Amino acid sequence: MPKITELLFDCDNTLVLSEELAFEACAELANEILEKQKIDVRYTGPQLLADFVGQNFRGMMGGLQEKYNFTMEPTELESYVKQEEDRVIATLEKKAQPCAGVNAELEKLARSKKYGMAVVSSSALRRVQASIKKVDQAKFFPPDHIFSAATSLPHPTSKPNPAIYLFACKAVGKDPAECVAIEDSKSGTLSAVRAGIHVVGYVGVYEAGDEQDKMSKLLKDNGATNIMTHWSQFDDRLAEVEKA
Repeated sequence: MPKITELLFDCDNTLVLSEELAFEACAELANEILEKQKIDVRYTGPQLLADFVGQNFRGMMGGLQEKYNFTMEPTELESYVKQEEDRVIATLEKKAQPCAGVNAELEKLARSKKYGMAVVSSSALRRVQASIKKVDQAKFFPPDHIFSAATSLPHPTSKPNPAIYLFACKAVGKDPAECVAIEDSKSGTLSAVRAGIHVVGYVGVYEAGDEQDKMSKLLKDNGATNIMTHWSQFDDRLAEVEKA
């Protein structure tokens, strides 16, 4: 196996505790859209998170249109995407916190200078930038090594499409086999695996016990090499990938 030289971090609920905050704002806007379409269904943030974890707002809207059989014009969709981005960023700038233990691990990795580091997210670039700035992580990632499936690509998409991981690998000059991705969701894991990238699954954001066990199995079933429940375990999990 090629030597691992690059670490590719998902952002939401991997680096930053942002998914619940973001989906609260998303649910408000999704409900406005459903009401406008005269669809008698309403979502809470947790319900939307359960159905669409790991996807960006554009991907979520595609799922809702398919599920409830309605269509939005592209210009209308783009208008809602921008509204969602603004609402979520405002929330994250006030309330976002880092995932437990991740900043200490990033400090250690930065000092070692052993690996390149990049952020690879489904979320809009402005949202990712706002998130990592709020939790003091921006210093670990060169500005041109922050990638968004919603913003960075010629044609916006969302994980589990592997396009953003393939784009990121090309941009940082690495073969996918040289990279390890850290992902907390099925869609993110599939995105990286389909790009030919090794995955360490992170389930520390899920409730200990049955929920963590369920997510651990789900991520491994979809291609994650191994699982960590806390960032303090990352060194060992990365070593396991390198020895494989």
